[in-house]
Amino acid sequence: MLIAHPAVLEELLRRYEELRAQHGEGGDGVARGLEDVSYTLCVSTGTREIAAALVAAREQLHRAALRREAPLSAPVSA
Repeated sequence: MLIAHPAVLEELLRRYEELRAQHGEGGDGVARGLEDVSYTLCVSTGTREIAAALVAAREQLHRAALRREAPLSAPVSA
């Protein structure tokens, strides 16, 4: 399975949260944008429901952060 780049997931999560906050007050454009970003999150995470997509995206970002913090190689003792 392909894994989305962390920057892509961060942007999708940011857009989802922004549109979710506007939902109900922005009309059809906000509803359509929320539908689009929800679909893209599902596709990007290999899930079928937005709740699962949000969990999967956050887990992938957490794992990516751990990989960035981990040393590239363990020191070799002599």
